[in-house]
Amino acid sequence: MSQTPFSVASEAQPTFADKGYAVLRQFYDAEADVAPIHEGIRVIVEGVCRKYGVVAPTATPHEAMTLAYPQLIATNRTWGGEIYDAVKQIPAFMRLVTNRANDEVFRALRPGSVPGIAAGGYGIRIDNPGEEKFRAHWHQEFPSQLRSLDGIVFWTPLLPLTADMGPVEIAEGSQAEGIVPVYEDDKGVGASGAYALHLDREQERLAKYKVVAPLTTPGDLVLMDFLTLHQGGHNRSRTPRWTIQFRYFNFAEPLGVRIGWRGSFAAGTKFADVLPELAVERGAA
Repeated sequence: MSQTPFSVASEAQPTFADKGYAVLRQFYDAEADVAPIHEGIRVIVEGVCRKYGVVAPTATPHEAMTLAYPQLIATNRTWGGEIYDAVKQIPAFMRLVTNRANDEVFRALRPGSVPGIAAGGYGIRIDNPGEEKFRAHWHQEFPSQLRSLDGIVFWTPLLPLTADMGPVEIAEGSQAEGIVPVYEDDKGVGASGAYALHLDREQERLAKYKVVAPLTTPGDLVLMDFLTLHQGGHNRSRTPRWTIQFRYFNFAEPLGVRIGWRGSFAAGTKFADVLPELAVERGAA
């Protein structure tokens, strides 16, 4: 990258302010930043296969992520949870989360800010084909993360995304809604925590905005305002969707200061216990 992260993000700032998101192509170095994460995943999947006696191809990260992982969860779904928890502890992943370039991007998009990383707000998602229980439906990041109203989601794929894999869907300009009240409902699929949060009058709100779903490849970075309405797409492919998400917030933002930068579900706290004014009894579908 010939330009600095700060200058790249500064150029994207008008788009980000207007649409509530921006896409920075090949922001991360695929070989230096992403490939070590791939290899860490491969080693973990290989180890779990060996642990449970599952014979599956793990010679390459792509085989481990697209062939061995589905084979493991087809045998025992809980083994997938073991991998899900383990991969977020890969050192190369943590280096990406704490990369100095992320600080620079945040400062460029939030002039005068004091960046922080939302504890518990980083991980590697594995969205399996046809699996709805853990899909992230339409939401704003703020109620499920809190920390500070002035926050940004960093979202980057670990596999090239096709339309049928369900890339993140974004309602352009929807950050203008401000904080949207939410209600809890498991929707009949046993959803809990942040997965059970639903926007008040969701469809009415979404109808006002154009929905986009950027196709991205490893190294690309999607940035979303904490108030931008977005959801994980429906994975209709045969391949798990592996993606990275982490959140930065502004220590200097007044609401964050007032709540002491407390977290929400990711920190083991219900948002309603911190900001009860965000909750409603029920909402429209």
